[in-house]
Amino acid sequence: MENSSFSSPSVPPPLPPPPIITPPPPVKPRRSRGWMIFAIILFVLLAFSLLGNFTQLIHALGSGFSRGSFRTSMGREVGPRLEECVLKDNDARSSKIAVVTVDGIITDNARDQAGNNMVDVIKAQLDRAKDDDRVKAVILKVDSPGGEVMASDEISKAIANFQTDDPVEPGKPGKRGKPVVCSMGSLAASGGYYISVPSRWIVANELTITGSIGVILHTWNYRGLMDKVGLAPVTYKSGLYKDMLSGERSTNEIPAEERVMVQGLIDETYQKFKNVVADGRKSAHEKNKTEGHALVNNWTNYADGRVLSGTQAFKYGFVDELGDFDKAVERTKEIAHIHNANLIEYRERYDISEFLRLFGQSDSTHNIKLDLGVEMPKLQAGQLYFLSPTFVN
Repeated sequence: MENSSFSSPSVPPPLPPPPIITPPPPVKPRRSRGWMIFAIILFVLLAFSLLGNFTQLIHALGSGFSRGSFRTSMGREVGPRLEECVLKDNDARSSKIAVVTVDGIITDNARDQAGNNMVDVIKAQLDRAKDDDRVKAVILKVDSPGGEVMASDEISKAIANFQTDDPVEPGKPGKRGKPVVCSMGSLAASGGYYISVPSRWIVANELTITGSIGVILHTWNYRGLMDKVGLAPVTYKSGLYKDMLSGERSTNEIPAEERVMVQGLIDETYQKFKNVVADGRKSAHEKNKTEGHALVNNWTNYADGRVLSGTQAFKYGFVDELGDFDKAVERTKEIAHIHNANLIEYRERYDISEFLRLFGQSDSTHNIKLDLGVEMPKLQAGQLYFLSPTFVN
């Protein structure tokens, strides 16, 4: 038996285990920085709010201690909140002259971001000046073509009342009236003159446009246009004159009596304007004696709506003196019997609440305004105006 040798087949070496692949760590989502910006904004608003509250607290403490008493209140201050600003420091510690500015259309419809209208602000400024014993007089700085009848009349009465003594109440010291000197700018016409005439003294520049004493009521009649497009109005009314001043009627449908009534309303308001002029200039002349300038005898001939230059107004007695604002300041010192005074004004003070209020306004309040250099009034139908005719159309 032949021995056979068997060679064992070669066994391949074992394969190495596959490498363990470790998955990369999950990428953390990048956080938006919007929340950081929002947090910063909130922090800044909070800081402003705390600063405003702290300022109000200091003001309340100062007011309370200066009056000899102190009381706390959780109610929010109502009306314009004013702060005193120095226009010109003449190093006068005991005497001040407050400057109250009336600029633009006189109205009580438009409101600022604090919710106050022009009449509210002017009344608050006059009240503040009357309460301050160091304020010896007020300069009314007017640059206005006029405006609404009611707003002009309220400001005119406030200026007249400012110059009269308050009625004395038992146990309370009465506040004495202080003089008002009007300084007319480039324009002080119609309602602008209406609010100026109660002043103790009126200073106008030679080129000032003033006068325009009269009343205007503006409306539209668009019946002809409606007829062209085939639009017919249907009106139900309780009385013959309920649709007075409606622009939907043709001109031959307007009763003659209606025209008489509307004209009578205008004439009544116009007579009120002339009475204010006559009373204001008479009162000023009685106080100023020979130094002032009285109305000429036939002054009503020039109160027919025409505009006057400052020189013409001085000639007819509608103003007392020709000059600029510096001349008004010097005249105010003479009338108030002071040698020197600091010029101040009262400006509205806003806090964070007014700023936040802007975010709560509807989109309709954010209007885009095209600035053409002249603010044109939006005349409302049926609204009476003391307004210079130059600014009507």
